[in-house]
Parts: sequence; C-alpha cells; structure tokens
Amino acid sequence: MDQVKIGKFLQELRKEKGLTQEQLGEKLGVARRTVSRWETGSNLPDLDLLIELSDLYDVGLREMLDGERKSEDMDKEMEEAVLKVAEYSNEEKTRFTQRLHWMFVAGLIGFIVFMVITILHLENTSPYEGIASFGLGISFGMIIIGVIFTSKYASRIREFKMRLLHRNK
Repeated sequence: MDQVKIGKFLQELRKEKGLTQEQLGEKLGVARRTVSRWETGSNLPDLDLLIELSDLYDVGLREMLDGERKSEDMDKEMEEAVLKVAEYSNEEKTRFTQRLHWMFVAGLIGFIVFMVITILHLENTSPYEGIASFGLGISFGMIIIGVIFTSKYASRIREFKMRLLHRNK
C-alpha cells in the first residue's frame, strides 16, 4: 500500500466534495490535523473511518486502498466482509478499553486504600501494613501496564507473544 498515493487520493476526493480539512474533521469527529496527516500519507484512517469516507465520497474501499479510481465496483460480498472485519475490530478495541478501564479503577482503589491507611498513621500496624503495601503495589502495577499499553512497545510485546505461541505449536 502506498500511503502517499492514498493520501493524495483522499485529498482529491475531499476537494471534489468542496470540503475543507476542518469541515471533514468535524463530520468524522477527528481533528483537522488528523485529516492533514492522512492526506500527506503520514497516517492512514482506521478501517471504520475508511468506511465512513468511502460512503461520504461514494467510492469503493478497494479504490480508497489503491489510491485511485477503478472502473469496476467492489463486490457486495467483499464490502460486507470488510464491514464485518471493521465491526469485529471495533468490538476488540472496546473490550480492550474496558479491561484497561477496570484495571485502572483497581489501581485507583489500591492507591486510595494506601492513602487512607497512611493518613490515619496505620501503616506500621500489623494487618494494615500489608494492606497498604498491596494497595500501593497494585497502583504502581497499573501505572506500568498503562505506560506499556499506551506506548509503541505494546505492539512489539504482542508480536513477541505471537512468535512464542507459534514456536510452541
């Protein structure tokens, strides 16, 4: 896939519709800068946004991904398959986000427990010392997980995990 070619095609389609980057960004719920990055080929839209753009510009997904107009239309079956993949991808993102949300809630609760025990000066008392340490440990663990999953290293960890799983088969 040639991102620059796709970006130029997206820009051409936007201009044909008479939209500014700002207007397109508002329609799609993204920043103007994001639209600019698509059009320069720095980034590509997510699949669900590509589908929205395809509908907006009345252009097939195959044409969008090729970065040029084609004479034949995309098969309806192929388009439905792509829509299902996009839906699945969005469901996966939602589940992942929910898991992270609950992990961060657990970390916040752990930190609150630690703070309450510390404020009440119970951190040196027998059962509370362990509870405070556990709460602080959960908090730091969630911070580390958050940093890892919101950084570029998350994809590298996933690739490493997949390589390990394929070796064990």
